[in-house]
Amino acid sequence: MEKLSTNNDAELILKLYELRTEPTMREARNWITTEFWPTSAEEFFVVQRGRGTKENAYLRQVTSYWEMAAAFVLHGCLSPELFIDCNGENIFILAKLDSIIHEITQEQPGFLAKTREIVRKYPDAAAAYERALKGIARSRPALQKS
Repeated sequence: MEKLSTNNDAELILKLYELRTEPTMREARNWITTEFWPTSAEEFFVVQRGRGTKENAYLRQVTSYWEMAAAFVLHGCLSPELFIDCNGENIFILAKLDSIIHEITQEQPGFLAKTREIVRKYPDAAAAYERALKGIARSRPALQKS
């Protein structure tokens, strides 16, 4: 039987939600989920290496936020089931980079490492990843045009 989530888990989930609603974080999350559609590792690295640009700051802010949250899960601070049930953006971001993640991680092995571990370790996360891949495959052409 799975361990039930605790009140502390719920409080941490609510705190994570609160942090996601901060105005700059909302802008960064909107950019990475709707505007950032790199088609090659080179396009990704232009943003990642673009120190001082708004896009670089957004990429770093969102990915480090989700990696911090994933670390809470992997280190036992937060129920994996509750985290996966309440969040999907980190898995969506990983899925949208699926076609280039191997090239990214060859140069940056730690990039989204904790999110990748969650997808490998938890069947519900793996299922969410597969759903995200399918959804992205259907919608990517239209999203990349906008």
